[in-house]
Amino acid sequence: MTVSWVKSLTFDCADALVVARFWAAALGGELDEDATSDKAFVEAPGWGGPNLWFQRVPEPKTAKNRLHFDLRAPNADVPAEVDRLVKLGATVVTPGELTVLEDPEGNIFCVEL
Repeated sequence: MTVSWVKSLTFDCADALVVARFWAAALGGELDEDATSDKAFVEAPGWGGPNLWFQRVPEPKTAKNRLHFDLRAPNADVPAEVDRLVKLGATVVTPGELTVLEDPEGNIFCVEL
């Protein structure tokens, strides 16, 4: 039996290039050289996750994400990873062992041990 797999995750956003640059830096992926504010592609890093697509849409985000990333902190150092992500443009929402953050357009994600 042949089964499907997740090829990519697509994010709606106001500026695809801003959000794609953040996630490329955060995850160690490669930002496509043809990326624009309308559409951007981030190739999955070596850990083999799905690729990330970002597309500009006219409407703003109006509700909580229905899906979000849970990132594992390298060397179990949550504070150091949170600090790195904040320097890239993230905002801390709730600090702790499971720290909740937002990317540059307010998409929620977590960093944990």
